[in-house]
Amino acid sequence: MIEETNPISHKFNTIKSQIDCIHDEVYFGRVASVLGLSIEIEGFGTKLSIGDQCELKPKDRNSVMCEIVGFHGNKAVAMPFGALEGISLGCRAELRNTGSVIFPDPSWLGRVLNAFGEPVDGLGPLIQGDEPYYLRASPPSAHDRERVGGKLDLGVRGMNTFLTCCKGQRMGIFAGSGVGKSTLLSMLARYTASDVNVIGLIGERGRELKEFIEDDLGEEGLKRSVVIASTSDESPLMRRQAAYLTMAVAEYFRDHNLDVLCLMDSVTRFAMAQREIGLSVGEPPASKGYTPTVFSELSKLLERAGPGVPDEDGEVGSITGLFTVLVEGDDHNEPISDAARGILDGHIVLDRKIAERGRYPPINILRSVSRTMPNCNTEDEITIISRARELMSVYDDMAEMIRLGAYRKGSDPQIDEAIHYHPQLEQFLSQRKEQAYTFQQGYTELATILGFISDEQEEVENENTEQLGETA
Repeated sequence: MIEETNPISHKFNTIKSQIDCIHDEVYFGRVASVLGLSIEIEGFGTKLSIGDQCELKPKDRNSVMCEIVGFHGNKAVAMPFGALEGISLGCRAELRNTGSVIFPDPSWLGRVLNAFGEPVDGLGPLIQGDEPYYLRASPPSAHDRERVGGKLDLGVRGMNTFLTCCKGQRMGIFAGSGVGKSTLLSMLARYTASDVNVIGLIGERGRELKEFIEDDLGEEGLKRSVVIASTSDESPLMRRQAAYLTMAVAEYFRDHNLDVLCLMDSVTRFAMAQREIGLSVGEPPASKGYTPTVFSELSKLLERAGPGVPDEDGEVGSITGLFTVLVEGDDHNEPISDAARGILDGHIVLDRKIAERGRYPPINILRSVSRTMPNCNTEDEITIISRARELMSVYDDMAEMIRLGAYRKGSDPQIDEAIHYHPQLEQFLSQRKEQAYTFQQGYTELATILGFISDEQEEVENENTEQLGETA
């Protein structure tokens, strides 16, 4: 757990770290040209590097923060975090050394931040911690980091049983627009057994932010969460930085030996933001307009999730990542979906046809996979799940003929069995967003449906589960 510190000492260290960041010299240049979202700045010489930030100061208007994204001859190419109205040739540009480092603190739990790490919830300023965390940190060494841990209870019955997720695993939630990604994320954030939630809302609709926090996440969910939000109307730099900030905050809690559930909605909007940045600086488009840096940045971002490195006492935290992928045109083989599947440790497919039938969450079990299964399950659990998947597969193969009435009952005993169990399995996979189920409840109910245990045994199992919950 995170140790409590002396408030006076903590405040002194915070002020000292901020003073250390102040330089006694100010470097400045001038705007040489503006084309679209690209700004060329001259006069800095060799003082700038990729990722540095500078502040444009137009006359009679608020200053605009920019980030250096490239160089053209002797000029630096920058992109703005805000609107460019009022920027003119010769406008002063001052070098800033802030923005690439944050100082997280346990008090950030329950707060809503923007891409700069500033509070937007009206609850006052944030307490700054002592440890600096870089927004673009590298993932732990593959040799040093721990293996994936035990099962993580997500509270969603269909995922717990058929797509079991382990601590430190990275999963993708693939779906088109309006299929139910946000609702599923809210269920995961509210009912998960993780210590901390870090939720990154990248390119979200502005009007939905408050609805997600108040209605979907709720007071209990927000209490152990940090929410980072960048709405769709903000610049591509803001959307990209919000994703980096989400991972940096998650790394802070992981390094304090906590199990973190990192939810990001969505990776696709992060990729779109990187595409805009790449095209603006002249990078050639590759697959469907996505530039080569999109795929390299995507892997760097997703690799930061996972198990941590054990400390001196052998304790270790983890970041379990659940990243939504917005599938363009319901094409699950489009470039970002294809790249994400190759990086992540499994994928959960939300099917529009299932949603149209009224079953939520609309998870297509047969098209989804968790790469930690079946190694994390017992033999009895593997038997139950394999049996259920077999019945679903048989029904799915004959679904069209069954709906058309072309199949005659009694022609095939296996198909008759699949038809018999289909309504009960569909009901099992259906779950309202105010419901939560443990691992044991899910396995017991599925075993009862398939006839592995009797109704009397189910009642005993449920009583034992409730007693264990009360004891805990």
